[in-house]
Order: sequence, then structure tokens, then C-alpha cells
Amino acid sequence: MATSDIIIRGGMVVDGTGAEPYQADVAIRDGVIAAVGHNLGSAREEIDATGCIVTPGFVDIHTHYDGQAIWSDRMEPSSNHGVTTVVMGNCGVGFAPCRAEDHDLLITVMEGVEDIPGVVMNAGLSWNWETFPEYLNEVDKRPQDIDVAAYLPHSPLRVYVMGKRGAEREEATAEDLAKMRAIAKEAIEAGALGCATSRVFIHRTSDGKYIPTYRSSEAELQNLADGMTDAGGGIMQMVGNTPEDGWEHDVRMMERITTASGRPFTFTMGAHTDSHDVMKVLREANDGGAKLTGQIFPRPVGMILAHNLSWNPFTFCPSFAPLATLSDEDRLVELRKPEVRARLVSEEADLQIPLAKSTRDFTRMFPLGDPPNYEPTPEDSVAARAAREGVDPFEWAYDYLLQNDGKAQLLLSLGNFVNGSLDLLREMMDHPNLIFGLGDGGAHYGLICDASFPTHILTHWVRDRGRGLLPLSQAVETLTRRPAETVGLYDRGVLAPGYKADVNVIDTVRLALHAPTAVRDLPGGGRRLMQKASGYRASIVSGRTISRDGVPTGDLPGRLVRGAQAAPVAMAAE
Repeated sequence: MATSDIIIRGGMVVDGTGAEPYQADVAIRDGVIAAVGHNLGSAREEIDATGCIVTPGFVDIHTHYDGQAIWSDRMEPSSNHGVTTVVMGNCGVGFAPCRAEDHDLLITVMEGVEDIPGVVMNAGLSWNWETFPEYLNEVDKRPQDIDVAAYLPHSPLRVYVMGKRGAEREEATAEDLAKMRAIAKEAIEAGALGCATSRVFIHRTSDGKYIPTYRSSEAELQNLADGMTDAGGGIMQMVGNTPEDGWEHDVRMMERITTASGRPFTFTMGAHTDSHDVMKVLREANDGGAKLTGQIFPRPVGMILAHNLSWNPFTFCPSFAPLATLSDEDRLVELRKPEVRARLVSEEADLQIPLAKSTRDFTRMFPLGDPPNYEPTPEDSVAARAAREGVDPFEWAYDYLLQNDGKAQLLLSLGNFVNGSLDLLREMMDHPNLIFGLGDGGAHYGLICDASFPTHILTHWVRDRGRGLLPLSQAVETLTRRPAETVGLYDRGVLAPGYKADVNVIDTVRLALHAPTAVRDLPGGGRRLMQKASGYRASIVSGRTISRDGVPTGDLPGRLVRGAQAAPVAMAAE
């Protein structure tokens, strides 16, 4: 008689604790890790992990699957890259709480901030909820391939409590704050992992307005944290307004809020010229009792530009507007016409919206290629290539994007790429208060595909980069245990008896990241970028195999995670 449900045999275990890899078998029973070692008996299912590493499932605590979790049972592309738990509701945008009359407003917020087409949300959202607990119940009804957890998003909350005043960013009254605090408490009690907000100026609605939480006051954020304290749990997540307020303003504000409330804080952080100062202040704040964790992204922060995606260097030209409504095939026919090319490469563009100017900064723009190159050199830029060939960079970019039947892509690096390299980012990876995150799965459907970052870490940073390689054990720990514990999920991220059986079996020799491709599989015929990987022998969620060799098995063991999760009893005393 089988003693286990699954035994993974012969692999190199990288257990998520930061310990050195070791060879062992892993036994799974009743959805948890039963044993790690040798001579573990028999099982109903066996997985040969010879030549592979065996890791805990990866945890991405910054995603936007708020809509996709309603209309889909697969959290792709995250689940294509070993991610077994995602947290949504980040940046304070989402769909609950929400009254019927505010549906359109929240759609414009999500469309503008996260590049999810309105037609997709109109077709895909059931709106079978008003309150946040009701939204969680709706998510809970649908089985998923991986686990999902949620923050209470600040923008919907503000509009729900304040109506038009909230949307127009008026100062909250004492009565408003009391209502928000009560709803924050209710959300944590219903299963939210915390509250999320954004204060940043680039986050706009699809009609160009600032989102409801832009420059939200410290008093209001403190109020949300206090609501979590009332409930006895939860973490605050924020995208700060560093470009306007300065990084020290943001860090000190978070330090005050977490110190006063006792609730931890996590925030978006990039590599920039002041990063050493930020890291010093962050360490000092935590040494002084604050609970602050920055999230960093392991490659350039930016966008993918292409003729068949949301943006390209010619998107904001008047002559491109009629082309944008055509099918990809018909648009390509027009773009190949000499007169259309001549008009677009010479035409002035309307660059008023945030980030639009960057689509014409050819010094930061690089051919992405297949396999994709996420750490190009300055000599690889469009500007440098055009100069070497003696042509105008607009012409070079236009012609390049016509390659591969109009599907060629350019990587636009907006952040993390200090002095044309990721060397500073490598330093940041060793900071005790910084973790990997910011996959943004479920968002920016036509601009990025950053949910593939775990595969990028294991290939580029652990195996292929010519300098500053990241130790495998450190990489896995920062993809598993550390993000899980940051948001209070102590039941996963470690391969040890009693922990949740979320597991990856990965052939690191064959592991490869493929270039993103545009697919139209969203509600209403919407388009998104999808990215695949090779080398994932198996991915397991709650003791059930969801994919083999990159092919989904059809099993959907993923569920809504309600609130913080305690460590296994056997391990809690360690």
C-alpha cells in the first residue's frame, strides 16, 4: 500500500531556507510535505527528479489578477513560471468594495493604471458583489490552477466611502476615515492579507485623471493601518510618490505608520542613483523596530514596444490613430506602405500623457530578441545601432518593428538600469530588507510580461550572467520563504515536514525563457502578452500536479487564501 500521494525522487533539494542544496527525496501526503530524505516508501505517483532541482513553489506578492481570478481558472503567465501563490489588489486598484454606479469609474482606473482594456473588464467581470467580503466570496467560488490572495485596494474603498469626493481626491472627513477604518477591519477579518495603495503621479485613469489615492495623506494611510490593527493582522502595501516627494519622505512616512500601528509595510523600490542611501535608511529603520520590506524587480523596469502591442514609438502620432483600430494583419499592410512609413517617421507626436515621451527615447530602447535579452549594453540601443548604420533612429525602429511579420519587439528600459547595467541591482539583492516581486501578472496586458521573472532569475542571475551570479539557495529563498513570510503566509515557501506541498521540479540545464508573444484569449477578444518557459519538469500545488513539462494537467487545486497562515505546528517552535 502506498505511503504517500507523491514522491519526488533523486532531485537536488533547494528547500527555501537559504541552506545549501542537498540530494534527497520529497514525499507528499494530504497536501503537505510528509518527509524529506531517503527511503521514504512508495507513492501513488512518482516524479523522477534526476538532474533537477526541487524547490518550494514561488510566491509573487505583487500581481493584479483581480479581474482574471473572476473570469479565468488559470493565473497565467505566473503559473507558467513556477509561481504557486499570487497576491492581487496591489497599487490600491481593484474592484471592491464598489456600488453599481461606480463600476465604470473603477474600470477606467484599472484600464489607465494597469493597461487592462475596458472591453475586457466589461465582458469578463460578473460584478456579483458590492462589499469586499462579497468579492472574496466570488473569487472563492472558482477553482484556480494556483492559490490567490488579496489586498483591500484603497482606490475602490475611497470611492465607496466618499463617492465623487473620493474620486476627486478631496480630503477625507473624520466620518470618512471612521468608515474606511471599519471596512479595513472588516476586510482583514474576511480574509484580506492587508491594504494596498498608490500615491504616484504616473498612475492615472484611462481618461488621464489622477487616481483617487494620488498623494493620499499620511493620516489616511495611518487610519487604514489602524483598521488592520483593530483586526489583529494585515500588511500595508504602497507604491510611493518618490519622484515628487523624494525617497526619504516615503520611507520615513512608512516608518512612522508601521511604528504607530504595529503593522508591517511593503513597498515598490527600484535601482537608482540614490539606492545606497535608501538601503541605509531602510536598514536603520528596521534596526529601530520598523517593519519595512522593499520589493525589487530583477531586470529593467519598462515596457515592450511593438506594432501589435499597446504602444510603440509611433503610437502617439496623429496618423497612427486610424491604424490602431485595424486588425494586426491589416495594420501590417498599411505600415508596409512607403507613404505611411514616410509620414509616421517624420510626424510630431502628442506626448502629453505620462511616460509617452519615453516611447521616443531611443537611448533606452533595445531589440528584445528570442531568447529575450533583458540586460543589453548601451551599444545595443536603437540610438547606437542607428548611428552605426548612419540612419535616423525613427527609421531604424520603424523597420525593425516590421520584422517577424510585424511582431518584433523593443525593450524600453525606464528603471533599474543604472549606467546601462544591472550591477547596482545585484548589490540590492543582498540587502536583508529587500525581496523579489513586482511580477504584475494580470496587468499591463499589452505593455509588459514581467510575471516571468522567476525563470529569468534562475537563468540569467543564477546560471548565465557573466558576473555577479546569485547563489541558487539565495535566489530560491528570495522567491519562496521570504515573500511568503513578508505577507504572513508562514505555511508555505519551505520544503520541510508540515509545510504546504507547493513544489517545483526544474531541469536547470534545459531551463529557458522564451520571448513574449501576443495572444487574443481575454474576454471580449482582448489581447495580452504571454510568455512561456522550458525546463519545468513539474509544478505541484497543495500536493496536486498542475503541470508536467510545461503542459497543464487540467487539475485546479488552487484556492483563495484567506488571511495570514500560521507555520506548521511542528516547525513553529524552531
